Amino acid sequence: MNSKAQKKSIWKTIGKSREASLVLVLIVLCVVVTIMNPTFMSIKNIGEIFRNNSLTMIMALGMLCVLLTGGIDISITSTLAFAGMTIGLLQKYDILHNTFLLFVIAMAIGIGCGVLNGVIISRGKVTPIICTMGFMYIWRGLAYVISNSSWASGADVAGYSDFGQSAGPYVILVVVYVVFFIMMKWTKFGRKIYAVGSNAEAARISGINVNNTLTAVYGIMGLLAGLAGALSVSVYASAQPNMQYGKEMDVIAACVIGGVSMSGGRGSVVGTFIGALIMAIIAKALPLIGIDSIAQNTIKGVIILVVVILNVITQRMMDKQNLERRAM
Repeated sequence: MNSKAQKKSIWKTIGKSREASLVLVLIVLCVVVTIMNPTFMSIKNIGEIFRNNSLTMIMALGMLCVLLTGGIDISITSTLAFAGMTIGLLQKYDILHNTFLLFVIAMAIGIGCGVLNGVIISRGKVTPIICTMGFMYIWRGLAYVISNSSWASGADVAGYSDFGQSAGPYVILVVVYVVFFIMMKWTKFGRKIYAVGSNAEAARISGINVNNTLTAVYGIMGLLAGLAGALSVSVYASAQPNMQYGKEMDVIAACVIGGVSMSGGRGSVVGTFIGALIMAIIAKALPLIGIDSIAQNTIKGVIILVVVILNVITQRMMDKQNLERRAM
C-alpha cells in the first residue's frame, strides 16, 4: 500500500469514529503543551489532572444521561455545594466523622435534589433549563443558609480529607466510569435512555415509561453531583457554599466536546471521558505554559469551539458514509 493510500485509510478510520478524532485532538494537545513545557507529562502532573478534575469527570457522566434524553441540568454545582456544605457542617460540629456515611449522606441529598428536578420536568412538563435554573438558585441559597456565614476548614475535616489525598478519588473515578460504560452499552435501562432521547413518542408507544426514565436520569445526575460534593470537601479539605461556582458549564462543555448531542439520542461514555480529559488538560496546561489568567478563558473558548467544529465535521462524514452504504 503506498503512502497516499495509507493517508486515505487513516483519515477514513478517523472519519468513521468520533472518539478516534477526539483521541487525535488529545494527542496533538498533549504534544503541543509538552513541547512548550516538558514537565507537563510528568507523573505528578498527570495525577493532579485527574484528582483536581475528578468532580467534572464524574458529573459529566450524569450530564451525558441528561443530554441523551434531550434535557439539561444547570443546577448540578448548586446541588454539589448543598450536599458538600451539609457534610462539612456535620464534621465541623462533631455530629459525624465516618467517611463512608458522609459520602452516603451527600449522595442521598443529591438523589433527592435530582429526583425533584426529574418529577417536575417529566410530570409537570416544565422545560428542563427553566426548572434546573430555579433549583440552581434554591440549592445554592440553601448552602448559604445552612452555612450561616461560616465554613468548614481543613481542621474541621482533617480525618475526612485524608481520603481525598489518597488513591480514593482515582478509585471512585474508575469505578463510576466502568459502571456507566456497562450500563449505557449493555443494559435495558441504557437503551431506554437512548430511545427516549431519539424519539420520546416512539419510545412511549414501544412500552417505555418515559416519565420514569426521565426521573431516573435526573436522579442519577443528582446522585453524581452529591458524590462530587462529598469528593470536593475531601479533595480540597474545606466546605464552602460557593464551591465549584459556575463549573456546570465545564461539565456541559466536556460532554459537547465528547460528541454528545444537545438535542438528545447521541453520545457515549468513552467520548464523554475524552471530552472531560481534554477540558482537564486545557485547565492544567494554560497556566503551565504561561498564559495570563485574563486570557485563559478566551483561549479555552477557542479550543472548545475548534473541537466542537471538528466533531460536527466528523459527524457529517459518518452520516455521509452511512448514506453511501445504504445506497449500495
